[in-house]
Amino acid sequence: MLQQTQVDRVAPVYRAFMEWFPSLEALAAAAEEEVVAAWSGLGYYRRARLLHALARQVVAAGGELPGTAAELERLPGIGPYTAAAVASMAFGEAMPAVDGNVARVAARVLGFGGDPRGAEGRRVVASWVRPLLERGSPGLVNEALMELGAVVCRPTAPRCDRCPLEAGCRARAEGDPAAYPPPRPRRATVDLCWVAACCIDAAGRWLLRRVEEGPVLLGLWLPPLAEMGPLDDPVAGALGLGLPPLVGEPRQLPGLRHTITHRQIRVVPVVAIASGDSGSGGGGGRWMDPRGGGFPTSTLLAKLVAAVGRGRSPRD
Repeated sequence: MLQQTQVDRVAPVYRAFMEWFPSLEALAAAAEEEVVAAWSGLGYYRRARLLHALARQVVAAGGELPGTAAELERLPGIGPYTAAAVASMAFGEAMPAVDGNVARVAARVLGFGGDPRGAEGRRVVASWVRPLLERGSPGLVNEALMELGAVVCRPTAPRCDRCPLEAGCRARAEGDPAAYPPPRPRRATVDLCWVAACCIDAAGRWLLRRVEEGPVLLGLWLPPLAEMGPLDDPVAGALGLGLPPLVGEPRQLPGLRHTITHRQIRVVPVVAIASGDSGSGGGGGRWMDPRGGGFPTSTLLAKLVAAVGRGRSPRD
């Protein structure tokens, strides 16, 4: 959960998730949709699906997690960093767990001017960390290095006077620790425009459909969505999404902004009121209370609900 998501967002979801699925067996027995629903609010839902697949694979093999990084990496969703972290902290294996914080500490101590997250950089950092792990508990050393990078050897304004590695730090000796590591090139931003058909019935329920394709939002329940060009008519786009019979004409609201990784998305809500005979909604849709919870969705739904409730787009 902490991969690419801040601690303050993770903490409450983690606690609820562990109450819902207190063991690998409970997680494996759940439906994928339940797991994704419990993950709601964190984004990057592929992580939830892979964790669910991991639980099922481990339980099918006897229920015990393997104890080495090499074996852990064979499980769904486990890469070198997660494998090393689990192997060192849970099983005491002396494996360097190199996250961004550890990479930054190593780059500064060594005065390494390359990219510590590249192939050569990972080798250099791991070679520096590995002897440290042999002097004490591998898990504690990995955690200590992560914490050192998070609270002392920060990306900007590092607190060098509080650092236990200050005396041997080449970046400190050079007088500009923040120059290490060099900034990584940013991924190019992709601008998109979507129309969201906010179709509401007489009971205040929204027509939601499960996203079945595409690189983002897969498996989440959202209003019918469609990508559109800058000159396309949003109302016509919404009407083309297979809505049930409507009362009156749909109404377009100002667009709102939504960000998914490197995608900057302008979403135009179009409000449509379903007739009394709203039916099933078609296209695999369901009439649902958007505030009721219990289903996997995105923060985009909350933004759309707020926009419709106020009759205008919310500020991001």
